[in-house]
Amino acid sequence: MSVHNTVMMALHGVGANKLRAALTALGIIIGVAAVIATLALGNGARTAVEESFRDLGSDEVQISAKKAIEDGELVPYGKPLTYEDGLLMSTMVELVDRVDMWVQEKAKVRHGQNVLDVVVTGSTADAPLSLIAGGQVQPAGWPEDVPLQVSDFFAQGRFFNAEEALADAKVCVVGQQIALDLFAGDDPLGETIWINRERCVIIGVLSELEAVDPQLRDQSNTNETLVMPIGTAIHTLYDDEPTVSITAHVLDESRMGEAKVQIASYLRGRHEIKQHSEGEWQDDFHLTTKREILGARQEAAQTFSLLLIALAVVSLLVGGIGIMNVMLVSVTERTREIGIRLAIGARQKDVVAQFLLEAALLSAASGLVGIAVGALAIPLAAGLNQGMALLDPGSIPLAFGVALLTGLCFGLYPALRAARLDPVQALRHGQ
Repeated sequence: MSVHNTVMMALHGVGANKLRAALTALGIIIGVAAVIATLALGNGARTAVEESFRDLGSDEVQISAKKAIEDGELVPYGKPLTYEDGLLMSTMVELVDRVDMWVQEKAKVRHGQNVLDVVVTGSTADAPLSLIAGGQVQPAGWPEDVPLQVSDFFAQGRFFNAEEALADAKVCVVGQQIALDLFAGDDPLGETIWINRERCVIIGVLSELEAVDPQLRDQSNTNETLVMPIGTAIHTLYDDEPTVSITAHVLDESRMGEAKVQIASYLRGRHEIKQHSEGEWQDDFHLTTKREILGARQEAAQTFSLLLIALAVVSLLVGGIGIMNVMLVSVTERTREIGIRLAIGARQKDVVAQFLLEAALLSAASGLVGIAVGALAIPLAAGLNQGMALLDPGSIPLAFGVALLTGLCFGLYPALRAARLDPVQALRHGQ
């Protein structure tokens, strides 16, 4: 039998009962749409992980204090990370280039009759460099892909330098909203404000800032900022020595593991941490790198994607079983037709080809509809995943191929059953 005749007969067989074919196709359509949507969700989850940690540079080691649970509450474990721990690290640890430190605490800020409740940040002098490297904040309306300089973040004045930071100078930098609320449009540069009970001179006013991610702009208060040297902040805001957040910048990224060992050794000496008899250290700090964070989060995202794909595969299997069921019913209904074809000389492979082609046509049409439904469902999937769902172009041929393969696999048994019918018995069917 010619290919053309086989195709025409397969089309006639599929179209003989349109409602049944449509209901059978539903399982494949849902499965293919699920494959498209879940792969988009997986891509979105991986991208979200990378975006959420892009502010942690590849040369950075984040150092944080370990916590313990007592009476259902988190409490410090061991000794706190102190300003002095970070201050000496760059000179005592061979592979550490520089160290960023910061603390944050609420304070009363006053100028004249104007009083504000502000979260004050104490930082090292390299904070603007970290701000640029983080890529989370930019001057309002800044053109995309235009490089930023430290000066671009300042409307007036400057940031405090390393000498002022080490000398615990009573200087500070304020955001646009703080300047407006305290000075009502007057020039704040060089003016003295009170932070709690300490005087502080304003040496810089930040430009109007905004989050780089448009979705975060309504949630952030980037212009309600007040930054001062970390030593000054500790003396001004705290009665006791606070726990300091520390980020160490490593000289050689390829030696990150060795750098972590050196940092851990340094902190163990500072905190007088002893080694157990089993050889383990009871550290009171955590060391974290970008690679470790991304690895853990991406593994979780991959597990999530695999779970969703497994659900899509189950749907495809259900669709495949539906195709097998319909094809078996079709074989039973068309037993006499098959008998006549075999009796007048049709070969078994012709019968197999016809029924396989019917299954393939049904699954291919279902696959195309499923791809369209899946693509249209991506915005809905994005709404369920905080706006992160990215269509992978490679998922389209993959989903179509899976649909076609499902139809062929589940259509093979009915096709073989039809081809193996005894012509004589088939002709007697229904008599």
